[in-house]
Amino acid sequence: MFAAQEATQADAVDLAADEFTAALAWHNGDAVATIRTLLADCRHLREQLALAEISMSLGFTRGWRPCREPAAATMERSSASG
Repeated sequence: MFAAQEATQADAVDLAADEFTAALAWHNGDAVATIRTLLADCRHLREQLALAEISMSLGFTRGWRPCREPAAATMERSSASG
């Protein structure tokens, strides 16, 4: 099982490197343009999440509310399972 976990982590690192390379290539190697685009995408997705939160009822989601910070989502998952 440990070997499978290591392989999964290695695949995740390879995927992250490939995504990074692809994003830079899309902007012809311009790191500043890449970061600006990623920040704009992040801002857009946060706006979409806020709109979805407004339009959802608590009954529809059984009390679930979206988190805006990745660390908060990780903490919620660990407290719910333990």
